[in-house]
Amino acid sequence: MPSEPTLLSVVASIACCLLVLGIPGLITGAAAGLRGWLLAGLTPLVSYAIGGLAGPWASAVGLPFNAWTYALTTVIFAAVAFALRRFTVRRWQPEPEPRVWAPRAHWAVGACLVLATVIGFYAAVRGMGHLGAIAQGGDAPYAANGVRYIASTGDGSLFGTGTVNWYGDGSPPFYPNAYHLLAAVQYTLSGGSIPLILDVNTALLPGLLALSLVVMVRAFRGRAVLAGSVALASAAPVMGLYESMNRGPLYPFLLGLALTPLAAVVLRRYLDRVAPDTGFLLMVSAVGLLCIHSSTLFGAILFAGPLLVQRWVEQWRSIGRDLLALVPIAVVSVLVASLQLFGALGLANSSLPYLGWPSEWRATNALGALLGFQHFEPHPQIWLSAALLTGFIFFRRLGALRWIGLTALISGLFYMAVSSSNAPLVMALARPWWDDPFRFISMAIVPLSFIAGHGIASLHAWLREHLPSRIPPAALAAVVLLAFVGVTKGLYARTNGDRIADGYWSPNPRNQNITPGEERAMVELGKLAKPGQWAMNDRYDGTPWTYALSGVRTVAAHDDGTSPPSDAVLLAAHFREYETNAAVRAAVERLNIHWVILGRPTDPPKPAYAGEGLIDLAGQPFLHEVYRNDDAVIYQLNR
Repeated sequence: MPSEPTLLSVVASIACCLLVLGIPGLITGAAAGLRGWLLAGLTPLVSYAIGGLAGPWASAVGLPFNAWTYALTTVIFAAVAFALRRFTVRRWQPEPEPRVWAPRAHWAVGACLVLATVIGFYAAVRGMGHLGAIAQGGDAPYAANGVRYIASTGDGSLFGTGTVNWYGDGSPPFYPNAYHLLAAVQYTLSGGSIPLILDVNTALLPGLLALSLVVMVRAFRGRAVLAGSVALASAAPVMGLYESMNRGPLYPFLLGLALTPLAAVVLRRYLDRVAPDTGFLLMVSAVGLLCIHSSTLFGAILFAGPLLVQRWVEQWRSIGRDLLALVPIAVVSVLVASLQLFGALGLANSSLPYLGWPSEWRATNALGALLGFQHFEPHPQIWLSAALLTGFIFFRRLGALRWIGLTALISGLFYMAVSSSNAPLVMALARPWWDDPFRFISMAIVPLSFIAGHGIASLHAWLREHLPSRIPPAALAAVVLLAFVGVTKGLYARTNGDRIADGYWSPNPRNQNITPGEERAMVELGKLAKPGQWAMNDRYDGTPWTYALSGVRTVAAHDDGTSPPSDAVLLAAHFREYETNAAVRAAVERLNIHWVILGRPTDPPKPAYAGEGLIDLAGQPFLHEVYRNDDAVIYQLNR
């Protein structure tokens, strides 16, 4: 395959990903007083907050976003964190963290986390075919071109990535860009391809979700067996992360979903000890989730909100104090993330149409999909269902984590409503997620998989109570956890990978949205074109990926044709009239178009290309063919 990278480039891309996501958050979190599991879990979220704020604010003051800007912002955040921590320690001596797990338990939980990460990584790569494979969904070129745009121009603004497709008199939409900003830094440092950078980030998501849930268990002083069980259970459901890797992929949504459980961690930590250092981390985490995607912050509120319900039921006198303590955090967050908030409000009130997605089925079918861990897959993930049932039976044993049941109930009902109804109220409430049933079922599966993990841990507890005491609890835990991995055939890794596969490759490569031949042509165009030259292309073949793969801007850079620029409309309809139409020549001059790249034409009886102006270009006197393969052709414009 043209996109298959070398082993060295894969290693370099993984290393750069870990460093870019790790170092800024690690330094800032340590300066704020975090240690151990809390530091490990919050590190990626803090890094996304730093990068997600650095890009837009740098753009606002006229600075480029790059690795140096990212590093400078890290220094600023770390300095603020350190100052607030020192101030806190001097005024209020923090109580030492209670010992929750024995030293051996930390290693055991770490082993479960590594196993979940490795299996999740394997499932993702199995589905992709190889790291560096091009995602075939319609959302992928927007992200890929956005990463290339930031890396090439240094424009970290919240509207910058949209200008790749909505340039000139087009109106680029607001889009939170923390994911794209950090991916651009990884791309610059690693030297790998943009598809490779996107794939590496995607394959690491199951491990990131498992880490977030382990940290949540630890923060709420749950048993180590529960932490290990939840880590493994979170990497198994096909609808949790893998299904949306196939569709889109929905990169920022999936990243936000993996980090969402951390909202409960920082919220509880702050309310238990209201202080500047804990408040700083709560603010940074909330802003980080918002910078990843607007819907992520709403999802975090849905996820962690039930925590307040349990807290206030048990300590109703703390309601007023907690609400008062949250006011300054909200005020500072609004100030720090004002660019993102105003952008989100502008998008909500813009002319961009909101149509939502069609309903899937009846509410009872939706309930069955949740309990059977089966959306549109041919078979349910029955062992997860059994673990979920066990978790419900022993639900009271969750103690301080019982609120997760309310989270599962709310998100599950939300999915059932969205998947079975297009009522105006449902669509209005679901707008942050575009009324998309796939996103809602993913959000519901996270707390359900947590309860399934609790079911596995409860089975261990029940066996420990009923088996002879001479059996070591650690050995029994290992048997139970490995048995779960075994009966699920490696956490359903093969079937989860198969679910991803449709979104990346086809047995007949010529049936793909982006064929290998189109990919080769796009790379070849990068060798032919001079800097600043654009190419004319069709919106619905594979060529919107051209900018990401070659650095050559194209007239159409995304399959979303909503309110396109007037030049794009004109050229799509009339480009073949170049010699006789002055308006076409003027548009070509404005955009500096020197090339035409066309991918595999649509089979008859449909037109070969969506734009009438691109049909029957072969033999036109103003074009000179310079490259052709079975799927694509490149012409040079005789200007």
